[in-house]
Amino acid sequence: MARIMGKKQISQLTFFDYCVGITIGSIAATMSVDQNVKITNGLMALLIWGIFPIILAFLSLKSMWFTKMIDGSPTILIQNGKVLEKNMKKNMLSADELMLLLREKGTFKVSDVEMAILETNGQLSILLKSDQQPITPHTSGIPIQQEHGPTILIMDGQLLKKGLKERGYAEEWLLNEVQKQGAKDFKDVFLAQIDSKGNVYVDVYEDNEKKEES
Repeated sequence: MARIMGKKQISQLTFFDYCVGITIGSIAATMSVDQNVKITNGLMALLIWGIFPIILAFLSLKSMWFTKMIDGSPTILIQNGKVLEKNMKKNMLSADELMLLLREKGTFKVSDVEMAILETNGQLSILLKSDQQPITPHTSGIPIQQEHGPTILIMDGQLLKKGLKERGYAEEWLLNEVQKQGAKDFKDVFLAQIDSKGNVYVDVYEDNEKKEES
């Protein structure tokens, strides 16, 4: 049922998703230990609570108003570096709890925050002031080479030929690379990965490492 409802249910994006998850778990637990509960009634309840979120999710895609009604809307807690006490009270959030949420984001000073938003899932999103944001190559104007996602070439001793072909390398080249890093053959490699610059990371099985040491 969790697979049918999608990853949104597993991540519990909103309060409603959280309640649905608890309810389904409670029904399943009751069915497994309470002999007075009929299997048909329990399965029907699970079916209803499984289909209900799917219907609501579909309706949410069609209407923003319906989405706000079910999931609520984000609340600004800090704006222009100032705490909005009225919004804090609406969400029954104390100063200590706000500081806890800020510390979880790695921020210890309210004065460093330009804006903080309490999301519908209870998480706090923050935007630091310009002078507190980390320097990146983009902000400093330094040109860098574009980095692409790495590709796994060997997994559990098995050569993944598709990834190797997409990267444009030959098996002989890869074998030479893994041998440089302590493996004799592909089957000796637990994991091998190549990045966009052609650097190969190789992790061999522990048994092979111990044999080499001995």
